[in-house]
Amino acid sequence: MSATYDLILEGGVLVTHRGERRGDIAIRGGKISAIGRIDGRAKKTMNVAGLHVLPGVMDTQVHFREPGAEHKEDFATGTKAALLGGITGVFEMPNTSPPTTTLAALKDKRTRAKGRMYCNYAFYAGATPDNIDTLGKLEKSKACCGVKVFLGSSTGDLLVPDDTHVEAILRGTSRRVAFHSEDEFRLEARKHLRVEGDVSSHMVWRDARTASLATERVLKIARKTRRKVHILHVSTAQEMDMLAKSPQATVEATPQHLTLEAPDCYNRLGTYAQMNPPLRGRSHRLGLWRALRAGVVDVIGSDHAPHTSAEKSAAYPATPSGMPGVQTLLPVMLGHVNAGKLSLPHLVSLTSYRPQQIFGIRGKGRLAVGYDADLTLVDMRHRREISEDWIASRCGWTPFAGYKVTGWPRGVLLHGKMAMWDDEVCGSAMGAEMDFTPAR
Repeated sequence: MSATYDLILEGGVLVTHRGERRGDIAIRGGKISAIGRIDGRAKKTMNVAGLHVLPGVMDTQVHFREPGAEHKEDFATGTKAALLGGITGVFEMPNTSPPTTTLAALKDKRTRAKGRMYCNYAFYAGATPDNIDTLGKLEKSKACCGVKVFLGSSTGDLLVPDDTHVEAILRGTSRRVAFHSEDEFRLEARKHLRVEGDVSSHMVWRDARTASLATERVLKIARKTRRKVHILHVSTAQEMDMLAKSPQATVEATPQHLTLEAPDCYNRLGTYAQMNPPLRGRSHRLGLWRALRAGVVDVIGSDHAPHTSAEKSAAYPATPSGMPGVQTLLPVMLGHVNAGKLSLPHLVSLTSYRPQQIFGIRGKGRLAVGYDADLTLVDMRHRREISEDWIASRCGWTPFAGYKVTGWPRGVLLHGKMAMWDDEVCGSAMGAEMDFTPAR
């Protein structure tokens, strides 16, 4: 007797990190039950001919501002934006108020998230010079994706500027540690280079050497301690050259650094282009693309960091750094796929396969029998202009307004159920905590 499934997706192009093929997917009990030619019946069948079916796209760097700055974003608005952008899971950052530096703070975020997150989620723990002794326990807590270290000051108060404490953090933890890699001592020494009212001086103050110096330091300590590290939002060609030679480091790039460049971004967007590390000139942007094509870049993350228009409209340097990105990550990158800058299987590796592999997410990131039926359905022929009336983030703006792309997220399935279809969130919040328990 043929098997009975909850749902069969028929006629789509199935995309993995290895390639593409046409086939069907059968789902039962929230998991992928069969792939290929399906012999069986289903309670519901959905024809997805003309669409590409991807393992659920993940954004492993977002700042949802809760608790402490919910006027910019909260868990509900941020994850609705993620769903609309085709994202099935997010890693949320610790620089909230209070920061996520204790078990109590992590528990508070988990409590706040329950029943309010529209996509799957996990939380970073923040490192400080004062919580090093507890990080080993904190990083293994439920829903914790790892430890985040700020080497340079950014939004919030988290900061570990010196090598002694960085080494202690790496020796006191066992999972891969993520770094915001800007050298705080160089930032302090160069503050006088900020020009009031001139946001383009942001990249002069936080210059390429500020980033590469910090990354040099991290890699040296990683070699010394024989520990694995993850360098976030790499912005310089020099860093990519270093990271290409470091087997202990994995690398994140953002759509912003791959797409926007100075001086145009500052001339066009003003302080809305301000982020840390800064958007830089063409040579660095092209250097990031060379590294991506060479396989140096492991992950694409948005560094979604919303601020209100009122905050961003102040005069530099009294303006906060950061921009929204979780909703535009996939459309922007699909546009690059259609422009021939990378293949769709490569994008799947950067947003599904490698995040699962690097961070050890159980049951996610693969089109494979037994894995969770978290799927992103995209129309690679759909042409569209990104507009701010589509943005669900509470901040209400995007640096990609007016940006024309070919390739668009049509739907998202979470645990085998439709969570987003054609720019509409379907039903209530069904996001669940991601699991990092090692498989037995």
